[in-house]
Amino acid sequence: METVAAFRASVCSISLNWASRSGPTTPDVRVGLRPVLSKAWIQQTPLVSRFKTGNKKASYLSRRSTATRASMQPSDSGSSEAPIAPLQMESPIGQFLSQILASHPHLVPAAVEQQLEQLQTDREAEREKEEPSASGTDLVLYRRIAEVKANERKKALEEILYALVVQKFMDASVSLIPTITPSTPGGPAHVDKWPGQDDKLEHVHSPEAYEMIQNHLSLILGNRLGDSTSVAQISRIRVGQVYAASVMYGYFLKRIDQRFQLEKSMKVLPQSIDNVDEQVALEGTRPSDSDINKSHRKAQPHPEMSSFSGGAGVGIGIDGLKPSRLRTYVMSFDGESLQKYATIRSKEAISIIEKHTESLFGRPEIAITPEGTIDPQKDEAIKISFGGLRRLVLEAVTFGSFLWDVESYVDSRYHFVAN
Repeated sequence: METVAAFRASVCSISLNWASRSGPTTPDVRVGLRPVLSKAWIQQTPLVSRFKTGNKKASYLSRRSTATRASMQPSDSGSSEAPIAPLQMESPIGQFLSQILASHPHLVPAAVEQQLEQLQTDREAEREKEEPSASGTDLVLYRRIAEVKANERKKALEEILYALVVQKFMDASVSLIPTITPSTPGGPAHVDKWPGQDDKLEHVHSPEAYEMIQNHLSLILGNRLGDSTSVAQISRIRVGQVYAASVMYGYFLKRIDQRFQLEKSMKVLPQSIDNVDEQVALEGTRPSDSDINKSHRKAQPHPEMSSFSGGAGVGIGIDGLKPSRLRTYVMSFDGESLQKYATIRSKEAISIIEKHTESLFGRPEIAITPEGTIDPQKDEAIKISFGGLRRLVLEAVTFGSFLWDVESYVDSRYHFVAN
């Protein structure tokens, strides 16, 4: 169907882009940003809370990175504290916001507002400048400086978005999964040591969206959806692709659900949606995991999770899935409309998905075969329980949902999303 193909094409582009990232990252040339918020302003504001990971307080992210680094190890200063998020920020604004997240998380919105105002001022100043009339070296240098400044603003904007996503997880009292270590000297590592926070992640979403998320989980896990203890050995690249695709799915789902909730509040939903609502009401608003597991036994698990040798796409299944209002609403869209909603709007958001996934699973060493398929040169296996895999996918979907929210929020103050 057009709807399935449209969404699947968009999802595949994200997971394949992450998997095809290779080689060292070239650090941005820096011209220098204006000073961020002063330490005096921070010190004048009372400390309300400090986020914790386990029994340890979250530390500032490292300032010494020149490329994307992913580590939950102690910083170079000898501290035993771990970062709040796996992706370490690099720009001056990003490093400043990481400090605010660790010590004064309630001040992040105010700090972001000030940084966006400064970015807007810098951008407008660049637009008002006139190119030098002279040609040759001076003109080339002028344009190069302008390009570097634009790249610097783009990187700062990405890290502002990422900081806001992390803050939303903190507001929900959910700690992000740390960097996954694929192997140990004794063989593949059992990686899912993180605490189960499924209930907290569930309540972030609307009831209608959560039904869609349960369908998404059933397509990935199949009849293992209700099995939280069994452990599987899975390709690290495959899990990373599923994670990136699930972030994309959460972004798409939040975008659709936002429109659905608006039409629902205005009472302009199609009659067919109301008929589905009556059917769902008879079966329960939010079914239990055991009920969903029984109803999805006929649904095929995602090939990456069943055979661990399939492709990279995550599709929206049709047969064997539990009826839901939101899924019926989605399937009423024509292919062109669904393609629009299934597309990530900004390059900054795409970059965040790729970098965050890389920070979790590492940069894969792969090659593309002449047939166009991925040929892993050094793929490592990880051991993960199906309960841990469920937690991983739930976090990814929630990350995508939060990314949509913060992208819309930032764009309303600093326009960067193309129409």
